Amino acid sequence: MKNFILLMSFLCVYFVNSQAFKGKGDNKFQVGVNFQENATGLNVSYDLGVGENISLGFSSTYALEVENFLDADFGDRFDIKARFNANLGSVINIDDNLDIYPGLHVGLKNFGGHIGTRYFFTDGFGVYTELSTPFSKYNTDRLTFAEKLHNQFTVSLGAVFSL
Repeated sequence: MKNFILLMSFLCVYFVNSQAFKGKGDNKFQVGVNFQENATGLNVSYDLGVGENISLGFSSTYALEVENFLDADFGDRFDIKARFNANLGSVINIDDNLDIYPGLHVGLKNFGGHIGTRYFFTDGFGVYTELSTPFSKYNTDRLTFAEKLHNQFTVSLGAVFSL
């Protein structure tokens, strides 16, 4: 853990000229871990800049580590979402390397919202964290434990790449 913190500190100091979101035509690919109640999984997402502060994309999560009592099949473990982001890094103007992006998403399980941050150490590499929650679930019945996967508050974090 000490080595990881030392490496991250070094990278923060060494790489100082990057920009988090460049606007129209910007491409971001994220891969990381997703945490939710009773499951941990893999999260990937892609965003394409369509305006100065707007991006569209998709996000997909697959729950790998699921508690045994859930009896979750592939359909319970997998989710994919179309997403809209308002990239506010240049509006808030805290740091050129930082992007804060609230957004909305519609997926296989629900309609919801998310807020995330990206911090870039170089023009091509950074870290991200994203908080997501459903606003409206498609299944209005009482959900089973397996159906609650991707229908609850989640946290994702990992690496982001500019393509």
